[in-house]
Amino acid sequence: MKYLVLLAGILSIPAAAYLGMQTYATQTRASVDVTQDFVFRLSMVVLAMAVPFVVTLLLAFAQRRKGPLRGVAKAGLIFAAVSLCLTIVPLRGLVGRVQQARNLSTEGVPAPPFETVDIDGKMHRLSDHAGKVVLVNAWATWCAPCREEMPALDRLYQKRKGDGLMVFGLSTEKLELQQKFVKEHLSVSYPLLTVDGNVPSLYKDIQRWPALFLIDRKGELQTVPQAGREFEKIEAAVDSVLAESR
Repeated sequence: MKYLVLLAGILSIPAAAYLGMQTYATQTRASVDVTQDFVFRLSMVVLAMAVPFVVTLLLAFAQRRKGPLRGVAKAGLIFAAVSLCLTIVPLRGLVGRVQQARNLSTEGVPAPPFETVDIDGKMHRLSDHAGKVVLVNAWATWCAPCREEMPALDRLYQKRKGDGLMVFGLSTEKLELQQKFVKEHLSVSYPLLTVDGNVPSLYKDIQRWPALFLIDRKGELQTVPQAGREFEKIEAAVDSVLAESR
């Protein structure tokens, strides 16, 4: 039995990682709305990853009922505890997603000002666009939904910039990576910002990409539909804010 505890403990580390990935993939495929049910999905991942630890612990209890735990069994428990530490990854994601959801639902408060350069080295400040509607799109080069959404955002920018719309892309990735991506894969007419200047955490602490932040003519945050929604709903939200206080 003591060697069984050790074996269970050793296997608990790869088992926790495997169960976490499989549970996340299964829950995501079955999801009706990945934006709304992320708390449930990540909670299920944490529970699944804890199973190997629980199994090892039960085996250790069974061993303990027959006598004191020996060094081999204790080593198994240590391995199992390490596997439990892996749940920090989805737990951090869960906390980050909750914070992001809270940020994206913020409405009617002043938008934090930013000041940073784009991928061509030009400086951009939110304050330079006072009186305009500003849409900030947090994106990443590896993000497939971002690549799908950006051309639509560019068309919206071209169509509405005369009405007072300004669009920014914002990525936390290295400058060289962004420049290479734009050159080889996708080019848009609105500025793509880096975080090499003063960019508040609201815009860059992202757990799910893309993320949109809508700022009205008064400089206040307004809610806007996020990725996974029909782009027409995003456009309608922008048009509604553009129509206010013109």
